[in-house]
Amino acid sequence: MFRLIAVLLIVSFSGCGYTTGSLLPPKYKKISVEAFKNKIAYVENTDNRLYVPSLETTVRTSIIDRFLFDGNLKIADPQNADLILHGSLVDIAQDDLRQDSNQNIQEYRIRIVVSLAMEDAQTHTLLWREPSFTGETTYFLTGPQAESQSAAIDAALTDLATRVVDRTVENW
Repeated sequence: MFRLIAVLLIVSFSGCGYTTGSLLPPKYKKISVEAFKNKIAYVENTDNRLYVPSLETTVRTSIIDRFLFDGNLKIADPQNADLILHGSLVDIAQDDLRQDSNQNIQEYRIRIVVSLAMEDAQTHTLLWREPSFTGETTYFLTGPQAESQSAAIDAALTDLATRVVDRTVENW
């Protein structure tokens, strides 16, 4: 009986091994985030596409800021980096989510889509590629949760940057 209780206590206190720390190999300490290219074809399918000036620069800045906040990788220039993140802005779209009985839009979803590639700076080996990596948010136009479109874009950028950093340091 005592052994059974002891085994159950050991198993219950051992946990599942989940950690919030970085799973990157120790050799990766610095990252360079290259300038993003804007590959949005604004003349095609403009129904739900938004135009945000210099969004590719804002995406890069948001990702760098998130790496600085996370602290697992330091930002470096390409010559001194262990990892290089290459990216392109693929799309930004706003979709209707909810309408009232008069067909007035009440809620939107904003999606920012990028294409990413992570490269080992020393060996130039491609570590991972994500052709349509997305950050998104929803926002209301009216009511107590109402916010502006620009605030929603900022929230989508934060979501995107958080996902990029998580993809990099958790290395799933």
